[in-house]
Amino acid sequence: MIAATTVRAVNDLTARWAHRTVGERGTALTATGLWPLLALLATPAAGPAREELAAATGTDAGDAVREGAGLLTALAATDGVDAALGLWTRRALTLRPDWVAALPPAVHGELTGDAPTDRKALNAWVRRHTDGLIERMPVAADPATLLVLASALLVRTTWREPFRDVPLRPAEGPWAGREMTGLRRSGGDPEEIRVHRTPAGELTVAQVAGDNALDVQLLLGPSRMSGGEVLRHGVAALGGAYPVRSGTALSDGAGPGVRVSTVASWDGRPQAELCCAAFTVDAEHDLLEHAGLFGLATATDASRGHFPGISDRPLAVSAARQTVTATFGALGFRAAAVTAIGMRAGSALRPEKTSQVVSATFDRPFGFLARHRESGLVLVAGWVTDPGT
Repeated sequence: MIAATTVRAVNDLTARWAHRTVGERGTALTATGLWPLLALLATPAAGPAREELAAATGTDAGDAVREGAGLLTALAATDGVDAALGLWTRRALTLRPDWVAALPPAVHGELTGDAPTDRKALNAWVRRHTDGLIERMPVAADPATLLVLASALLVRTTWREPFRDVPLRPAEGPWAGREMTGLRRSGGDPEEIRVHRTPAGELTVAQVAGDNALDVQLLLGPSRMSGGEVLRHGVAALGGAYPVRSGTALSDGAGPGVRVSTVASWDGRPQAELCCAAFTVDAEHDLLEHAGLFGLATATDASRGHFPGISDRPLAVSAARQTVTATFGALGFRAAAVTAIGMRAGSALRPEKTSQVVSATFDRPFGFLARHRESGLVLVAGWVTDPGT
C-alpha cells in the first residue's frame, strides 16, 4: 500500500518538475524514480542541505528515509511495476550502520576505483533492472567518486482493450500532412473521456486502462497551452482540483479533440472512440541544471560535507541524472527509468437504433501520465512532440 501522503508529495514534485522544465520538445520524466533517492538523502543530511531536501520532497527530514524506503518497497510489490535500489561505495568510505539498515536489503555494492570495471558493473545492474530498455548508468563513476545511489523503475501494462494500427495524417496543427502510425479503438466506455475546466482552458483527458494495476491518461490542452502547463494541470485534474464533465454529458467540441456524433447501433448504448498517435519518447535529464527544484543546491557545494548521517567523511553531490524511455503501442505501454546521484568528497443488416459516440483524437502534441490506478501515484509523465512514423 502506497501512503497517501507520499502520493501527494511525489505527484506534487511531478507537477513542479514538468511545469518548470517541459517546453516544446518531447520528453519524459519520473519523480517516482527520483523522490525516494532525495528522501533517502534528506534524513542523513545536515544544515541547509537537510532543509532543502525536506522542502523538495515535502516530508519531515526525520521521517524521510523511512518514507523513501517504504515507497520503493511498495512499488516493488505493485503489479506491473518493478523497482530497485542500488548503492555502491568505495571501500575506504565507512558508512553509518543506522543509515544502511534503513535501506532495503541486499542493495550495497563496491566501487573499485577502476573506471572500466565500475562502469561495467553499474551498466549490468541497469540492464538487469530495466529489462534491457536502458543500457547505461546515467552518472559516471570515476576514481574520485565515493558513492553512487541509484533507482531503477520498470512500468509495464497490456491494454484491457487493444488498439488497432491505422494510418494517421492530421489535416491541421503541427503534424499536418505527416504520415504516422495511429492507434484507434471503438466501443469502450464514454466515461473514459473527460474534460476538466482548468484556469488555463479546457483539458481533455482520456483514460487507457491496463490489465493490471496501471493506466495511462492522455492529455490534450488548447493549442496555446505549453507542455509543462498540460502536465501540471493534468496532475491536478487527476487529483480532483477542477470541475469535470465526462461521457454522454459532453457535447461536440466540449474540449480539445472531442467530437460527439450518432451512428447506427444494435443496442443503442453510448460508445467511446479513441484515436492517438503511437509514440516512443526517450529523455535524459541533468538534474543539477535545476538543483534548487530538487533540494540539491547546497548539497553540491564541495567546500564542505553535507551528509554526516551517511559517513564521517565529508560528502557532497557531484552528479545527479535520469534516463527515461516510454513507449505507447497498440497492445500496451512500457517505460523504464534509471535515476542516479553520485557523491564525491567535500454488419450486413442495418440496425434500427442509434448510439451516441464520444470520441477523442490526439493528433497534435499531447501529454501522458502513467499512474497506479488505486493510489493515483504518477509513475511516468511525458510530452509527445515527435510520434512514430
